[in-house]
Amino acid sequence: MTLEIQNISKKYNRNKYGLKDFSITIEKGILGLLGPNGAGKSTLLKMIATVSKPTQGVIILNKNNIVKDANYMRKQLGFLPQDFGVYPNLNAFEFLEYIAAMKGIGGSNLKSKIEQLLDGLNLLDAAKKPIGSYSGGMKQRVGIAQALLNNPSIVIFDEPTVGLDPEERVRFRNLISDLAQDCIVILSSHIVSDIDTIADQVAVMKNGSLLSYGNQEVLIKQVDQKVFSIIIDKEQLANFKNNQIVVSTSRKEGMLHVRYISETPIEHSIPQQANLEDAYLFLTKTN
Repeated sequence: MTLEIQNISKKYNRNKYGLKDFSITIEKGILGLLGPNGAGKSTLLKMIATVSKPTQGVIILNKNNIVKDANYMRKQLGFLPQDFGVYPNLNAFEFLEYIAAMKGIGGSNLKSKIEQLLDGLNLLDAAKKPIGSYSGGMKQRVGIAQALLNNPSIVIFDEPTVGLDPEERVRFRNLISDLAQDCIVILSSHIVSDIDTIADQVAVMKNGSLLSYGNQEVLIKQVDQKVFSIIIDKEQLANFKNNQIVVSTSRKEGMLHVRYISETPIEHSIPQQANLEDAYLFLTKTN
């Protein structure tokens, strides 16, 4: 299975683009889509999901142009948009049965499929309670379940871990890792830790453009030997941030321990092993 994004743009007016001349080829497995807010991630995902059409360019799934034939994608798609909504008076089981009917899913196995999804997302005990009584994290898990109802071959999650607690995030990552054995999973986030533990490939976006794409090792190599740590006075931090890409800071015994990225390290700095968060910040801050 191959999904090809070929030179697509989304133009909102004469001077504003959501995406501009964007191209990427996605194979089976998990693609982590990283970028700051406003990078164009949701715009891209809506066009892949056929919710929105590109101003120019084509999207090809298994040699089928889904811009012209949206139903070919929709039959194979599971989608959790960023602004997913629920019917608060329905319980989780009723809601998923409703979504199944909307997707044309039925048969004798539907009930067991819903129970399996609710169990996998730790919602079975609350399945008969109105969704309006759920926490934000529980509603998000219902959204994840509806995206998986039709055994999709392409699954798109736009900021899926919003509202999930640490245990729920681990459960979600395990579910997605199992799912990705047989399909394409596109997982969009601005939180690197949602991506680095499970993504086979990572794409970094900014201002509607693709900055870098490849496996994690390829991206991390771009900051190899550029990551350092140093201890400074807290009064120095503001000036330090003006001159260096600061990854993180922590306080210890009245001093600041700073992790930063630089081509030319400051004296007394200690080299650090680069990771995906370093690469992401380097790419988005220098482009």
